[in-house]
Amino acid sequence: MPQLADRLSVLATEGQPITFPAIGLALDTVATQSQDVAAGPFAAYLAEAVADAFDREDTQWQPAASSFPQGLGAQRSVLHLSASIDALLNSPAAAKAMGKALNSALLDDLHTHIERLPLLAAARLEAALRLAVGDAVTPFKVWQALEEIPSGSPEDFTERLPRLLGLSLDRWAGEDSIADTLRTTLQSLVHDEATDVDAMFELGCDLLRRALSAQDVGTITAFLTQARKQFETAAQAEEARDDARAYAAVCDAVLAFSRHDTVTIERAADQIAEALDRREAWLRRTHEAAWLQPRRSAEIAWHRLILQLRAAAMTLHEDAWLDAWQALDTVVSAYRAARTVCPFVKEAGQGISRLVQPAIEDRFLQQQAFLAQLRRAAEESDQHAVHGFDTETAAALLNAVEAAAHRESGTDAIPAAAGDGSDDDDPDGGQISRLQRHAPTLLLLLGERALNVGSALDDEQLRLVEGLAYDSDVARLEATDPLVVPQLDKIMTELSRQPAFVGETRRTFLALVEQTLLFLKSRANMTRTNLLGKTKKEEPPPFDYRRKPEKATDRKAVEADLQRDYHQWLQKGPLHSVVLVETEDDAMGRADVMVHFGSLRYLTEVKQNSTSNDRNYLESRYLAQTTEYSNTNAPYSQLLVLDLTPKTSSQGNLRLDEASWTTTHRPHGATTDRAVVTGIVAGNRVTPSVYSR
Repeated sequence: MPQLADRLSVLATEGQPITFPAIGLALDTVATQSQDVAAGPFAAYLAEAVADAFDREDTQWQPAASSFPQGLGAQRSVLHLSASIDALLNSPAAAKAMGKALNSALLDDLHTHIERLPLLAAARLEAALRLAVGDAVTPFKVWQALEEIPSGSPEDFTERLPRLLGLSLDRWAGEDSIADTLRTTLQSLVHDEATDVDAMFELGCDLLRRALSAQDVGTITAFLTQARKQFETAAQAEEARDDARAYAAVCDAVLAFSRHDTVTIERAADQIAEALDRREAWLRRTHEAAWLQPRRSAEIAWHRLILQLRAAAMTLHEDAWLDAWQALDTVVSAYRAARTVCPFVKEAGQGISRLVQPAIEDRFLQQQAFLAQLRRAAEESDQHAVHGFDTETAAALLNAVEAAAHRESGTDAIPAAAGDGSDDDDPDGGQISRLQRHAPTLLLLLGERALNVGSALDDEQLRLVEGLAYDSDVARLEATDPLVVPQLDKIMTELSRQPAFVGETRRTFLALVEQTLLFLKSRANMTRTNLLGKTKKEEPPPFDYRRKPEKATDRKAVEADLQRDYHQWLQKGPLHSVVLVETEDDAMGRADVMVHFGSLRYLTEVKQNSTSNDRNYLESRYLAQTTEYSNTNAPYSQLLVLDLTPKTSSQGNLRLDEASWTTTHRPHGATTDRAVVTGIVAGNRVTPSVYSR
């Protein structure tokens, strides 16, 4: 056995870190032997050393790794190949540097491998696809391989194809040349007994994605109808396809809005919940490639859809599509979360390396959903938020929304503003300049339709609507969010250890926690000027409670400011139609923000502290009181602390993953732990530029 293989064997047996320095061999020895090792049983161990060298930017060892891709091309074991690819793609730097050579080694002579070693060929194609999806290489060579897949390939190879083709459509649906070929290949796989169900499911996903990217109601409905047929056929053909049943129910629910069919919507919500619970049970502890596993937060997106469908079913006496737009917007979130992949997988605890979500052009849906939200805010001005619109603003806003909703939905492109916007020959240019000053988020969300809204409102009213637009925009969790997603996954994992964290409790509390994390993220952004709006037109807007008072005589922030802001955030957000949010006295004390999901209720205790933001200190001071409110309901609650400790240039502020966590408390003599999600909102903040002085 060569020296390099001997040394790798020793390191693996001893459980030592496998790096080039640990190998302890001369560079020329490693360089000459690495190609042979890459083709043998120790390939994965050498791949770890290669990845480590690139991560540490240890350039002296990188040339020794250059022969690894060619050797891996001669690998004949599916397990060794897959393990080696996983090890290499733990390092985005290694993937980028070696991507081209790896891509060639994996795809060269693929047809021969399909015939002789079909399982290995499928693993090689999957690895090459991971490189392309993660942008480590250009996708053209993978596209060519997908286009040239021979008909009548062995079953061991074709069984893996539908998911890979579906992933390719998720990633490159906008590339017509390859997308049409992928759809044709999937259609052919529908007639293959080994792949028919998976192919039907992927075709259904493609149709659903096209519906979510459509630009008018008719096209959306047509694609949803076709998608529903594919999903239902797949579910009927295979008992365990609960994912197909869930998507079929999604299509049923959205289509039922146009018929005002309350029964179908309620039944669909129940079917989605049942299918998700059953699928989770079926797949528990089963193997699935780590890079294809959806983020845990995908579950929250599905749960939020269920909650919104049930709530919307109770209000179908109103304009049906007003609620359907919101449902479709949530379907986009659920689909993106469930189909997002991580081609470069990091080890547990190291964060997200690269998440890639489906390419859905959903601007039309976003606009319609936000117009519906504005309409609701105007019609329910006294109930929509703590700081409601005055009658004049509500009437003006409602007229503006109706005008925007009926505007032709041709292009959403915004022409460039001319000069300072005062040119009478260019009224739209002037209006755009005004929107850019007072309502940039509104302009971003509505595009050309923002002109109708802006022209009907004065500057003060426009800034108030901008507050709604800002909250609506940041309350949308992106499946690739590098800060919120991993923190949400971590909190979900910790809460899942609680025996009571099941069923409706799990569904509802997770939806609340998601919005709390998004609230914490948004309030960490100091660029926002219109934080809360105002109660009456003649009153000034509330001050920014997060900033340090400029003068000793200026009003200081108190916990009521944070309470009011969080209260309004929930009332204006995606859960507005699902929950009842209020402040009330409860359990002989003050319940700062109480959220009701039917009979379930969750208390969010709001406190201020100017002494310390240390976790142990805050828990010892406030945890017992916070958990008292959960004695008569589900044992879950939240604690928000306004951190008023002095901020200095050497101190800075906490990140979201440092300012939020999960903890438990068990009162003396009790037998059940109470779980509390805790978050810190930084107050007494100064402009970031101060820290550089």
